[in-house]
Amino acid sequence: MKALAPGTVIFHRHRGYGVITAVNLLTGWIAARFGSESRTLDLNLSTDEVQYADGEAILFRRAPPDRMPHARLMAMVRALHEAGYQKLYLYSWPKPSGLHWRWHLFTGTRDWMQRSWREGWYGSGADYNVNPVMGWGDNPAATSEELIHALAKFDPQGLAQALGRDEDHTAWFAQVCDALLPGYMYSLDMQRPNGGPLTEMPPVPVIPVRAGLPQYNGPEIGWPPGWAGLWTKVHAMPARRINLTGIPEA
Repeated sequence: MKALAPGTVIFHRHRGYGVITAVNLLTGWIAARFGSESRTLDLNLSTDEVQYADGEAILFRRAPPDRMPHARLMAMVRALHEAGYQKLYLYSWPKPSGLHWRWHLFTGTRDWMQRSWREGWYGSGADYNVNPVMGWGDNPAATSEELIHALAKFDPQGLAQALGRDEDHTAWFAQVCDALLPGYMYSLDMQRPNGGPLTEMPPVPVIPVRAGLPQYNGPEIGWPPGWAGLWTKVHAMPARRINLTGIPEA
C-alpha cells in the first residue's frame, strides 16, 4: 500500500478528487476535503471505496492492530532473546492519568530506574492510537520478524549492545510471555499509595491490549529480576541530559 498521510490526493466515486487532511492508521478513518467545500468529510478506508488519485484502490485492513503496542513488543523481545540478544529489556509503565501506557526498550546494563535512552526506543500508547508504529521505520502491521529487521536497520549499534546472556531475566520474560500473549501486557509501576511509603513487591498489574477482552485471571506475574530492594531505596526517575549541540546522541 502506498503512503497515506495528510496531503495525499484521493478519488471518491461520489465526491471526485480530494485531499486528505487527517488520517488515523489504527482505526482506518480519514478526513478529506473535496472541491471548494469548507468542511471536511470523514471516510472509512475499509468501506467507503476510497482510491488514490491514479485510480488504485486503497485496500485497508478490516481488522485493526492492537490498541496498545506492548504485546507486539513482548513477542519481538522474546524472539530476540531466543536469538541471543538477552540483554534487551522492556519496561512498561502508565502515564499519570492511567489512560495510556508508556514503553521503553533498553539494552546493556539491567538498571530499570537509570536505564539508557536511545532515540526511537521508547514511545506511548497515546501516540500509537493515532499512528500504530513503534518509530524505527516499521509498518503498522509488521510481524515480530519484520519489527526486528526494521530495528536492526534503524539502530544496529544499539541492538548490538543487547548481545549477551542474562539467563534469569530471559527465563522470567519467557514465562510472562507464555502467560500473557497475545492479549495482555504487564505494567511495572512503583506507586506510592496516598503519599505513604512504597509497597514492597506489590502484585504486577496485567492490562488487556484489545477492547472486549475479559480481565486477566491467569497466574500471578512476578517482578523481573533486578527489582528486589528498589522499594526501600531512593527512587529517582532518569533525567535526560540536555543536548545543546543539535547533533542526535548515539
